[in-house]
Amino acid sequence: MIPLKKALNSSIGRKFVMSISGIALVLFVIVHLLGNLTLYVPDGGEAFNIYASKFAALGPFLYVIELGLLGVIALHITWGVTTTLRNKGARANNYETGVVTKGGPSNLNPASRNMIITGVVLGIFLVVHLWHFRIQKMFTDATMTIDGKAYGDLYGLVATEFQNPLWVAFYVIAMLFLGFHLRHGFWSAFQSLGAMKPQWSKGIYALGLTIAVVLAAGFLGIPVFLYMFGG
Repeated sequence: MIPLKKALNSSIGRKFVMSISGIALVLFVIVHLLGNLTLYVPDGGEAFNIYASKFAALGPFLYVIELGLLGVIALHITWGVTTTLRNKGARANNYETGVVTKGGPSNLNPASRNMIITGVVLGIFLVVHLWHFRIQKMFTDATMTIDGKAYGDLYGLVATEFQNPLWVAFYVIAMLFLGFHLRHGFWSAFQSLGAMKPQWSKGIYALGLTIAVVLAAGFLGIPVFLYMFGG
């Protein structure tokens, strides 16, 4: 039996880890957007603050979830960078030795050729995002009273940040990169898992494009909406 570490470090193993972690992150982003859609509710932030309070009620378990999520993200980024560098090295060796690989570049597009770039941008965005709405939240005690009950006012923090047009532009651009990353990453994950059957490929491509557009549009619309109507 091949040792687990050796198997995961193989080309197939790395693709498997990238695919599973990528799909898990897509599911998280979908759930995250569904919750953040409450920011569009024109009620002064009540719906969003009530939604955010559900996580605060988890207590120490919330930290376990967050650490697990950060672990998946770190794994995805690390494996993604090292796999890309390995592939580039392999292609360079093939060019030098005159080896021609099978298959054509039929699936190549700007998104697929620049996955490492979009991934790095999203990594930077994640750090900024955590600083804005996780770290800073720990140092504010602002509250909002709703039906006689006090809730933490995370909405106030979000709305304030998005009154700065530079941060709005940063978030919009980052979400465009998210769309490009998902556009290629979604179908690539299914391909690596061996699920890209000929009869399914068009549907998976279409689903990947739909998810990329919906998630990018849903998220980038939030800072624009709050900039215009959340002040």
